[in-house]
Amino acid sequence: MTAGRGNDTPDPGSSGPIDFDRLEIIRERLATDDRFTEVGEQPAFAPERLVCRYDQELYPDRVRNARLEVVWFENGDFSLHYHETHETGAFDHRWDRHPSGHNTRDHVHPGPDAPTPGDDTTHPTDWRGVLSTVLSEIEDRQRAFWTR
Repeated sequence: MTAGRGNDTPDPGSSGPIDFDRLEIIRERLATDDRFTEVGEQPAFAPERLVCRYDQELYPDRVRNARLEVVWFENGDFSLHYHETHETGAFDHRWDRHPSGHNTRDHVHPGPDAPTPGDDTTHPTDWRGVLSTVLSEIEDRQRAFWTR
């Protein structure tokens, strides 16, 4: 993930420079996780994020694909966006920590359409806790497909 390190200028409205070192650590952890078929570092369409594609076997046929996109900033702010593409639409859910005019710093934009404003919440302070919480919530959603 070193290609983007020279870009210390944040996008307008972002929380500062991207933490490419943190994204690399997350990439290394998720690349060995059987839930994912691909963990793409800096894809062309989103060079500031990590895109993790879920194994299709975790979903019924009506879910065409699912991914988790991770953006982490050097100041500890983040955005994790879970997206499913369905036969008849999509499902989006986002966990955020960043300055906001619509919510407190820690908030979530719940599925199915990740509305703004979202819901104020409290995320774990450590990045490992944030990642664990997000993956657990996504796993609960995946499990629900098969228990309905």
